[in-house]
Amino acid sequence: MFPARFAPVLFGLILSGLMSCMVSGISTLRAIGPAAGFFGQWMTSWAVSWSIAFPVVLVVAPITRRIVGLLIRPAR
Repeated sequence: MFPARFAPVLFGLILSGLMSCMVSGISTLRAIGPAAGFFGQWMTSWAVSWSIAFPVVLVVAPITRRIVGLLIRPAR
């Protein structure tokens, strides 16, 4: 178990991992089709995309939270 202070980083790690896995899988399938070696190519693409997605999520998440805060009405 991790201390609560790691929650934003852990959330970003899991979110970026899941999203980059799905998007790279779809992109790889569209690019090469269900060919031999698909899984290996997908995993290579996923590794590259996750290494980019994780730091991007860490930077973009606070900005997104602020934008959402501006767009919602506070609870009464």
